[in-house]
Amino acid sequence: MRTGIETIKEFEGCKLSAYPDPATGGKPYTIGWGRTTDVKLGQTITQTQADAWLIEEYDEFEQGVRKLITNGPTTLYQLGAMTSLAYNIGLANFKSSTLLRKHNSGDFDGAEAEFKRWNRAAGKVMAGLVRRRAAEAALYAK
Repeated sequence: MRTGIETIKEFEGCKLSAYPDPATGGKPYTIGWGRTTDVKLGQTITQTQADAWLIEEYDEFEQGVRKLITNGPTTLYQLGAMTSLAYNIGLANFKSSTLLRKHNSGDFDGAEAEFKRWNRAAGKVMAGLVRRRAAEAALYAK
């Protein structure tokens, strides 16, 4: 169902030319809807390619999140919110997160509150991440 894909689209935006990371001013380079895998500065793609990559990567991240959920019932909104977060911070960071631990223990209110802690890039609080985490938390709570 891809319930988190609209959140990703809203906060990643889509750029058809590769650009440097806003926090570092360099790597990782990003293209499309937030793709960082095998991206080189100067690279360009089509909208069709960007959209296809988003669906492909979203499905991979959702599958990764599903494998990490151990508590049983999870709503599609919770799954979408956690997939959006993992898409942005990486599955390794998501796997070791307090948010996932709280979700898996059934502490859904605690898990929802954890989204706001993921508001930094390169050690700096980023306004866009503050807004994104609020949107993810709201999706999770839906």
